[in-house]
Amino acid sequence: MMSRHTTFRYCLDPTVEQSIVLKRHAGAARFAFNQSLAFVKAALTTRKSCPDHRVPWTGFDLINTFNTWKKTEAAGRVFAVSTNGDTEVQVTGLDWRTQVCQQVFEEAAVDCGRSLTAFSDSRTGKRAGRPVRFPRFKKKDKSVPSFRLRNRIAKTGRAGIRVGDTESARSVTLPGIGAIRVREDTRRLRRMLAKDRAKILHTTVTFRACQWWISLTVEASDLHPNHHHRPRQPDDADRWVGIDRGLSVFAVAATSDGTEVARIDTMPRPLTTRLAGQRRLAKSVSRKQKGSRNRQRAVAKLGRHHHRIANIRRHFAHQVANQLVKTHDRLVIEELNVTGMLGNRRLARAISDAGWADFARLLVYKQGWRGGTVTVADRWYPSSKRCSACGAINADLSLADRVFFCGCGFRVDRDRNAAINLALWPTMQQDFSRSPDPRAGGRVTNVRRREGADRHPAGVGETVPVDAGTEVHATLVA
Repeated sequence: MMSRHTTFRYCLDPTVEQSIVLKRHAGAARFAFNQSLAFVKAALTTRKSCPDHRVPWTGFDLINTFNTWKKTEAAGRVFAVSTNGDTEVQVTGLDWRTQVCQQVFEEAAVDCGRSLTAFSDSRTGKRAGRPVRFPRFKKKDKSVPSFRLRNRIAKTGRAGIRVGDTESARSVTLPGIGAIRVREDTRRLRRMLAKDRAKILHTTVTFRACQWWISLTVEASDLHPNHHHRPRQPDDADRWVGIDRGLSVFAVAATSDGTEVARIDTMPRPLTTRLAGQRRLAKSVSRKQKGSRNRQRAVAKLGRHHHRIANIRRHFAHQVANQLVKTHDRLVIEELNVTGMLGNRRLARAISDAGWADFARLLVYKQGWRGGTVTVADRWYPSSKRCSACGAINADLSLADRVFFCGCGFRVDRDRNAAINLALWPTMQQDFSRSPDPRAGGRVTNVRRREGADRHPAGVGETVPVDAGTEVHATLVA
């Protein structure tokens, strides 16, 4: 039974001819996205004079609109002149559309529809987070070349996307492109496919750091029962493990009784350790003339440098998350406003280099695979300033204080104290009174604008009606 989704990512090793085909597919995807967006903008302009004019907004509507347009005269035509001097117009449409897989056009239209939906949901308040702008056209020199293909099953039962079905086991076969060599070992995915424990849904091919990468999204079966955590009784509220994330120490895990179960002291800090090389590459880019070949090569080197840093950080986060979810079934992490913390110019680089948000995301879905639980403590819970022994709050605690002192005589490491308090959160969250704005002493909620008041431009600072009983927290974004 398929119950989880995962992704296998490999680096491709295409030939020169295959690289040209991949670039052609990526260009077709960018063209289809821009053309779909042009349809929407043209329809919005027409609707100003004709309110009944229909605007293609969803991915399904954009697919139908693009498929109809690509065969018309507006997509392409040829003037044929006979020997008598007569001119005849021949409609060709997109004459190059047969050179790429047709799924590329459809998936690009779907992407355009998703971006439009995200924009409308952000305007109406259905989408949380920062306001989403109206989609913009993709530029060839700035957008990341990529395209997506679905795994269609033929009538014969053969899948369109296959792994290792050629003479070389390290290969991926894509519809309309053929078999492409892969640099990494695909044994794990091939075994899952052979035992019907996985099914490929779609694949995304992306060009990053001067290399082609393929991501295979797979619907896989659940993990083996031996890899699952043992179920607990509903009234068992003990043995929660709190995880405190920091900069001097990446993570400290402790139980509610004060036992420290894990401490991750060593961090790779890939950005900090490679900052000198990054500055050298950045200076090399700035010294090159814009539009020159040398500048393109320098930009490629800088891109490979950033890609290497991201891979090191992601690999470390995977290792730590796997270590924690394999040994503990109940974890508590703190909700951190990472975006707001990046406003501190003294700590922004270190916070970005730690990758707190990505680590929390990995922890949640990996624990879900094993049947565990991850509880997120409230953002305003004073885990660092609260004494885990008596419950008193030390309001004078600063970031420079690495040891927590309390008037009751309790003395402990600051990160360990925060981890213990996080482990206590599930048993005391009902008694904790949250105050989003401590200086105001109460909740912060969005209110309706009075009638006739000046309004902000649409999409910026716009408030929406809130249903009764719904908590809304206002966040100021610089």
